[in-house]
Amino acid sequence: MAITIRQPRQTDRAAWDALYQGYAAFYKTAQTAAMRDTVWSWLMDDSTQVYGLVAEDNNGALLGLAHYRPFARPLSASTGGFLDDLFVSPDARGQNISDALITALRDEGKRRGWSMIRWITAEDNYRARAVYDRLAEKTKWATYDIKLGT
Repeated sequence: MAITIRQPRQTDRAAWDALYQGYAAFYKTAQTAAMRDTVWSWLMDDSTQVYGLVAEDNNGALLGLAHYRPFARPLSASTGGFLDDLFVSPDARGQNISDALITALRDEGKRRGWSMIRWITAEDNYRARAVYDRLAEKTKWATYDIKLGT
């Protein structure tokens, strides 16, 4: 099966919505239609600096998504890319779609002059981590959050 990686289009909204709902369900995260509306609006507006990629099969079906954004790296006086979300439909797993999405993001980062691509994942996300271990270097950094409310 041929896979094309491209930016999302307005006509992808329903298929993207289904994928993003699947992503939220995977992480057991409450997500509303209004939240998806917000993220979609960011993806469709370059001024927000939140961008997306989708994986499309040769029949035009969306099989996966990735959301990313630039971030400043003051210590190195450079800009990196942050991969916020990566999801492949459970029915399409095992076809190297994650690899293709990450490779496309790496290429986009090179095009933009970014110094690196960074992301986080759940400690127990073993299947994804097997992919990540092949494509990237696991860092020594621990992640912390301060919840600020809504």
